[in-house]
Amino acid sequence: MSDVVERTLSALPGLLGPHDPGAGAGAGRVSATSRLGGLIRSITALSSKHEEEKLIQQEQTNLKATVSAPTTTLRLMKECMVRLIYCEMLGYESSFGYIHAIKLAQQGNLLEKRVGYLAVSLFLHENHELLLLLVNTVVKDLQSTNLVEVCMALTVVSQIFPREMIPAVLPLIEDKLQHSKEIIRRKAVQALYKFYLIAPNQVQHIHDKFRKALCDRDVGVMAASLHIYLQMVKENASGYKDLTESFVIILKQVVGGKLPIDFNYHSVPAPWLQIQLLRILGLLGKDDPRTSELMYDVLDESLRRAEINHNITYAILFECVQTIYTICPKSDLLEKAAKCIGKFVLSPKINLKYLGLKALTYVIQQDPNLALQHQMTIIECLDHPDPIIKRETLELLYRITNGQNVTVIVQKMLDYLKQSKEEYTIINLSGKIAELAEKYAPDNEWFIQTMNAVFSVAGDVMHPDIPNNFLRLLAEGFDDEKEDGQLRLHAVQSYLSLLEEEDTFYPQKFLQVMSWVLGEYFYLINDGDPEVIMTRLHRLLKQTFVTSETKAWIMSAITKMASHVPCSKTVDKLFEEFSTSLDTCLRQYAFELKHLCEKKELMKNLLPLDASCDDIVVDASLSFLDGFVAEGLGCGAAPYKPHHQRQEEKLCQEKALNFEPYGLSFASSMSSSGFTGRQSPAGLSLGSDMSGNSAELGQKETSCLKLDGVRKLWGKEGYLPKKENKTGKEDKAQPVPQDSILMGHVVDPLLTQSEQQIVSLSEEEKEKQQLASTLFVGLGSNSTISLLGKADNTTQKFKRKSKIIETQNNEEASSVQNIATLSFSPLPDTTPNSKENFQVNEHLGLREVSLSASEVLEASVSFERSQSLIEAGLEEKLSNCRLSTSSLFADSNIEDFQPSQCVPNTVANKAPLSLGLPEELAEHPHSEIVELCSSDILTMYSCKVWTDDCLLLVLFVANKSTSALKTVNIVFETAEHFKIFENLSCHFPVIEAQSMESCQKCVQLEKICTHGILTGSISYHSDTDTPLEFSLTFSLSDFIRPMKITTEDFGKLWLSFANDVKQNLKMSPSQGSLSIVLNTLKQKLRLHIVEIIGNEGIVACQLLPSIPCLLHCRTHARTLALWFRSSCSALPDSLLYQCQKVMEES
Repeated sequence: MSDVVERTLSALPGLLGPHDPGAGAGAGRVSATSRLGGLIRSITALSSKHEEEKLIQQEQTNLKATVSAPTTTLRLMKECMVRLIYCEMLGYESSFGYIHAIKLAQQGNLLEKRVGYLAVSLFLHENHELLLLLVNTVVKDLQSTNLVEVCMALTVVSQIFPREMIPAVLPLIEDKLQHSKEIIRRKAVQALYKFYLIAPNQVQHIHDKFRKALCDRDVGVMAASLHIYLQMVKENASGYKDLTESFVIILKQVVGGKLPIDFNYHSVPAPWLQIQLLRILGLLGKDDPRTSELMYDVLDESLRRAEINHNITYAILFECVQTIYTICPKSDLLEKAAKCIGKFVLSPKINLKYLGLKALTYVIQQDPNLALQHQMTIIECLDHPDPIIKRETLELLYRITNGQNVTVIVQKMLDYLKQSKEEYTIINLSGKIAELAEKYAPDNEWFIQTMNAVFSVAGDVMHPDIPNNFLRLLAEGFDDEKEDGQLRLHAVQSYLSLLEEEDTFYPQKFLQVMSWVLGEYFYLINDGDPEVIMTRLHRLLKQTFVTSETKAWIMSAITKMASHVPCSKTVDKLFEEFSTSLDTCLRQYAFELKHLCEKKELMKNLLPLDASCDDIVVDASLSFLDGFVAEGLGCGAAPYKPHHQRQEEKLCQEKALNFEPYGLSFASSMSSSGFTGRQSPAGLSLGSDMSGNSAELGQKETSCLKLDGVRKLWGKEGYLPKKENKTGKEDKAQPVPQDSILMGHVVDPLLTQSEQQIVSLSEEEKEKQQLASTLFVGLGSNSTISLLGKADNTTQKFKRKSKIIETQNNEEASSVQNIATLSFSPLPDTTPNSKENFQVNEHLGLREVSLSASEVLEASVSFERSQSLIEAGLEEKLSNCRLSTSSLFADSNIEDFQPSQCVPNTVANKAPLSLGLPEELAEHPHSEIVELCSSDILTMYSCKVWTDDCLLLVLFVANKSTSALKTVNIVFETAEHFKIFENLSCHFPVIEAQSMESCQKCVQLEKICTHGILTGSISYHSDTDTPLEFSLTFSLSDFIRPMKITTEDFGKLWLSFANDVKQNLKMSPSQGSLSIVLNTLKQKLRLHIVEIIGNEGIVACQLLPSIPCLLHCRTHARTLALWFRSSCSALPDSLLYQCQKVMEES
């Protein structure tokens, strides 16, 4: 391998281009080759790593002196860059040469510029601060008439380019899509693909040019455009259904060998192009019979032609199989795909066998019978020497698990888990075992033993949610109180038996689980003595392998038990041993235990039995500390700084370059109000005015901008020439994170097996047959198995009971989940605020939920404190809500809030056949009433009503027949981006003849997107019983509401938000002034214009329920400069796209 590297890098200077004409024929080549080759030969001759480091250090010292010398020529600099590249390839940082690589790309001729660009692309990453110095060079080279320079610039843009500088080069790259040279067009498409990945909304307006690239006469340009379309189809397949026929035609040409022979690989025509097209077709044909029909012929042809025994054809066959099982199926294709899978699974080659198991795992959801056809092969794979084959086989068994084979499959997983040493495998497999144990446990004893095995084997490597949620399951219990007691009793008995053995090592998390369970439910053992349990726990405290954290759990358990024991020798010993401990935490626990034992009545009241689920209402704003905070600030203490500001100050102290733009004109208002730098309003207490006032009093103005000779337009009260007091703070409900719910399984009826066994079978074959009968029970043509990812109608083994939490009078209920302390409380971390909802004949209770996107959750957390500045004095009400049943091993430990069961979630109104909104809804802005679907019997209409706090969807169902319709149901399908309160259906028992009924649904944006589609169907009881399908289109503007704030509040919020996007838009002649543009945006997008000053303006809005976004506008020379800032990273990009659409339409 070293010889190959040596020959490649030695030839690099000669391959990069011709040398100076003044030099000898081989002078330059000899110099570059000899020095780089000599370095490589010296390294390969070394015998130790230490010698290599010493040699590289000496080489870097020489290179640093050479590149820093003022007399170094560009030709010599080029040679040094090649050697620096080699040093970086070996893993030795050569940061001193980064700036010289940029200079070489800026100043050199074609050869030197090429080496400079190569070095920059290898040295720097796209967020590197030095990359900004290359932007002007890239712009200059893109405008060059030399094709080589243009190609080099496009190449470096497609590899690394700062996201903030995309607007500077985007118009130039757009122009290159029309270039006469194919290589320029192809590299331009690759650059736009890079832009789409890092900033998709900045290339939304050139999607039509992508279509032209797809139809380009050059195959390379067309192939490059497929990368963009694959990404866009993944995000929104419905928007590109019209291109299905084009993709099919392209694939037919590729499969038919119509492309140039240069694209062939081992006689296979353009295999990677085929794979890309197959993936796109699979996404387009999913759940769409009409689109799938267009693909059947070309998929059949692809399967037929991919018969060459080569690895690349196997890859094509695998993609064909996945596509066939993804689209709406056709029997002939399914049969051929099953044969391909069979060939893979039965192949003696390990790679093909793995590919077959992978395909079988993917298609098992659609065709469980395939597992039965290859059950003996799967059994053999369980004992395969290759661990990857074993792991993939267990993944397949995990997908087919049901209530009848769970014990056998879980045991196989545990056996593999005990042998595995890889951390990733342990984490993944332990989570799957825990999930199956919760869902399909045959009895309580098996469940406890299985979880004990997981805790023992996986140890401290497993995900922390597994033990935490196991304890939550024990604490919350199920719908059956008797079942609760039995499960807890089994757990206590199991852990006591484990602790009987002395000097046995257990993982720390397992010991923590034992401690909590024994401390919480020790009383369940009728004939047990708490003193014995405390003695065994006390013995653990003396073990050296027990960590300080685990000892805290054990001390907490002993404290709980001591509260119900009159006197205990173990407690006395514990205090004597740990009252002088060097561990501060243990010493604190010992003193607390001593003082509590002196007051037994207080101790019993403080630590009651089985109180882990009792609700604890706390003051989340910590208003009781207001006096202490005010006193500290008055004495000169520094005010609280939020996390993001501390991070920024830390970066500044590290002498990093600061790219923060200069403050806007309202910065002077900030300095006078007591905030320095970029301090966020989040630093103030949420529910306290005292902390905020103290912060202002305790901090004086230290510095400000010198504005001599500049007209003063802004002051403490806002805009001075036209001072207006603007109020109008709106209630905002904090979003509530939601718990994830495990996907269900359906337990299947027992599959009948043949009672007669072949006499000639060997003992080993009989064992495999018996194992197969236990593993694959429940699968078959007569059984209806529902696997992972499908709906599950099976009653889950452990189903938690719901619990009502009531909070009132502006108090927030917060989670106090600290198992290591005296009690365990599985309450959620946040409590939502509710508003007064709309009324339509009845009160409609709606719950507020947050967007599911991670960046929106972060935005909500960062905006909590900011709300105190603009919502001071607001009266908040906490609605009655109930905790939803959540999965044991969900990703999040925050419970979901839902409305009380007594509050209806839909309101059905009988109305005459003439369409019209009720008076209370007609007052709000609303869309036109449009027809969704129709038949000879009924017609369905819809209307959007944009209320202040939600998007209300009003549905009308008109019965056009002369007889009554019974059991009319409207069912919405689950959508990725939207959520409907509270369930996905509306039910009308009867709709009289020639009459109409209506219902309302509140739609919430779950995941930020520019537009999306919500589909559903309406059915009614009839002989045909054929449902009518309908779809509704929503855009981001449906969920945008104005946020009325003052100019001063705008300035404070602006400094607290870190996510921003900038874009320049061209104004048409009709958009003459800034006021016209902002009024158009206000009308179309429902924004609030805070202030307009000359050619600048500030605008505020919020994404329901309470995600703010601020906009600063400035006009200059028919150009509108937009600058968005928000606490949510995804919102500015999406809102920018909406503004672009409005500007183009107007």
